[in-house]
Amino acid sequence: MTLPATAPAPQLEDTIPEPPFPVALVEEFLRCTARAVKTHQLYLPNNPIYQRAIEQFQASFVPIWAHTSELVLGIGESEFTWMGRVVLHDTSRTESLPWVFFKDGLRELTVQQGFEGAESAALLDILQRVRKAAPDEDDLLTLLWEQEFTFLRYRYVDVGLDGVVPIQADDAAAQTRQLPLVDIRAETEEVAQRAGIVRMEDLDAALYFLDEAEIEYLHTAIQRDQHENPRPNVLAIVLDIFETQSDPHVRREVCEILESFLPIMLSAADYASVAYMLREAEALPRRHADLPPDVVDRLGRLPEAISAAGVLPQLLQSLDDAAVLPAHEDLDALFAQLLPSTLGLVLGWLKQVRRRELREVLESAATRLAASHTGELLKLMLSDDVAVAIEAMRRAAELKTPAAVGQLAKVMGSGALEVRQAAAAALAGIGSPGAMRILENALDDEDRDIRVTAVRAVGQAGHRSALGRIESVVKGTTARAADLTEKMARFEAYALLAGDAGVDPLDALLNARGSLLRRKVEPDIRACAAMALGRIGSESALEVLRRAAGDKDPRVRSAVNRALREGDA
Repeated sequence: MTLPATAPAPQLEDTIPEPPFPVALVEEFLRCTARAVKTHQLYLPNNPIYQRAIEQFQASFVPIWAHTSELVLGIGESEFTWMGRVVLHDTSRTESLPWVFFKDGLRELTVQQGFEGAESAALLDILQRVRKAAPDEDDLLTLLWEQEFTFLRYRYVDVGLDGVVPIQADDAAAQTRQLPLVDIRAETEEVAQRAGIVRMEDLDAALYFLDEAEIEYLHTAIQRDQHENPRPNVLAIVLDIFETQSDPHVRREVCEILESFLPIMLSAADYASVAYMLREAEALPRRHADLPPDVVDRLGRLPEAISAAGVLPQLLQSLDDAAVLPAHEDLDALFAQLLPSTLGLVLGWLKQVRRRELREVLESAATRLAASHTGELLKLMLSDDVAVAIEAMRRAAELKTPAAVGQLAKVMGSGALEVRQAAAAALAGIGSPGAMRILENALDDEDRDIRVTAVRAVGQAGHRSALGRIESVVKGTTARAADLTEKMARFEAYALLAGDAGVDPLDALLNARGSLLRRKVEPDIRACAAMALGRIGSESALEVLRRAAGDKDPRVRSAVNRALREGDA
């Protein structure tokens, strides 16, 4: 525990010891500290100026730790001192870093090696809070005590007693001898009785005196009342007035209150109350069919406050930068009120948001908006923003939206490679017959990833009309130049579409032997044929695999054994 103490007495110039390392290192450290404190107040953490100042601040510790493991700084009204020397001097009361410590009673800081990590960032946060704190909020000393630093120690004095000259022991004894010893207890009790003053001791045995359980209940109730959010109750009262008062002027006034109250709740991050207001505003016209058209219109425009192009990005940025994210259910309820026009903005933010929890909420909101507004989703697939277009296709695949097949066909016909690959994946996810017909045409696409996506999709969907194109791998040389992944995908699709009819062609590849009249089949093709036979899994296919179990090529033998294990399972 850090104990209060008086500030160290200044040393005389001729008794100042020689410092163990250059004073310039400490001066540079304090300059970097002051700069970091100021930058922390002015810029957000993602700002390059902020990041550079913090890096310099943390780097300023390194030269000092090369000479010592701790640094002891004295604190005056306008300066920091080290080893009796002034290492930082600032007379400005509004900007002075020494004054921030001095005014709350701190007189000495001891910084130990290791402080430059997380604790240095915590100190910057505390100093920012102190500069912005109201008079009734915690002072610097309290905040330092609550933080429980490991690598930072401090000494302080009671500000109320700072500068008071202590009474010498001899003087105090002399004064005591001069005072007469008088028992004033009896006189005090007599005065209190004459004045009718009530003493707490007189109430201990009273019937109405609270017991411990009742006192604890009152304390709990008071704390709960102090920490309870009043905004939901105020909002409920305003909405009750709207429901019970049929006067159009009263209801228009309530609309004005709601319109002004909404930004206040957004700035306070009270997203649950915002969601509650918007839900009620949507339900009020259904419960009261006699509302004037202008009132219905004003209620309907309330969600625009969070869906506006200039508001929603700021809201998302503040959530992404917030130290603590609101409850998941509160954000879900808030984003449930977004207008269909925000779908593109939400999809664009999925790529840049950093926080995993916020991304999950945004993905849920995007899926919800896409499911209820298919037209908006289809339009975004042709967006010039590649990130938005790709995310729109992913939502279509997730929702298995058949209406998206036509738009995806347009993208497959013309578009950037990255977008065409996303369109192929979306068609595979939708899996409808129309989607399979488009992917069948993509089996010979110029891009390898699109070909692999297409062949896997038609095979798993059992799209037999594509068998003719796929079996060219087995019976011809169409894909002999493809990489191993594409070969395996085509053989697997062939097995799924051909079934037992594919056993003989695969047997001819797996158990082929080189001769003068027949070119020897490559080991990769034979291994793919073995995996395809295992995929078929019939008794005739397993018999072909057993005949190849002792093949000399290790790749073929490994593929055969793996296929046999999968077939037996």
